[in-house]
Amino acid sequence: MIARILVFIFCVAGLSACAASITASRGATLLSGLKEYQGDMQSLSGSLTRWPDRQRAGVTLKNVVIATVGASPEFYRLVDLDVRRREFEITLRESRVPADRAREMKDELVQMNDEIAALKPLIRTQLAALRLSGDGEPGVEEAATQGLVTLSLEQFSSNGGTRGREAPSTRVGRYLVSDLGSFATVRAPDGQSFRCAVFGVAEEGAAIRCEPIK
Repeated sequence: MIARILVFIFCVAGLSACAASITASRGATLLSGLKEYQGDMQSLSGSLTRWPDRQRAGVTLKNVVIATVGASPEFYRLVDLDVRRREFEITLRESRVPADRAREMKDELVQMNDEIAALKPLIRTQLAALRLSGDGEPGVEEAATQGLVTLSLEQFSSNGGTRGREAPSTRVGRYLVSDLGSFATVRAPDGQSFRCAVFGVAEEGAAIRCEPIK
């Protein structure tokens, strides 16, 4: 992932000979990084001793942010808070913490979640610059990207990682975007539905493809 991200940075900056037909996008690359981070964190959450791997996952995500969003102290802070929050939750669950310290940690978790909640609107404003289709009504792929990034941001809290019976959904303009895990669906204003999936573009980042559901 890091190698693909660095190449993507060079392409965006014009520092290497990158073909004009590149299909990777900033939004899809960020989305791929968010999903990879969240998947890694879930798989690493069962053991206190895996904390170095969780720290590395956070660093990797911040590199994705640099490559796609640019310098964003708010986004970096969000990632740092999420890593710390997860360490607190794992410690409380997997070890015997003295009662006084456990209460302190739970109070700190509330404060972390409050700060995370305050950071999200700021980051969503920054992500408006990731529009792929210019001004006006977004296309299907753009709506899918924006919607899925928004839904991924909602995972950054203690109560954000649990899926209910219904797939998480959000509206992007007149489109309805639903995250079904391995893929997403988008319902367009005319009622047509699309199945969308993120895929890697070799040494470039990631892109998203949406196809009509017949």
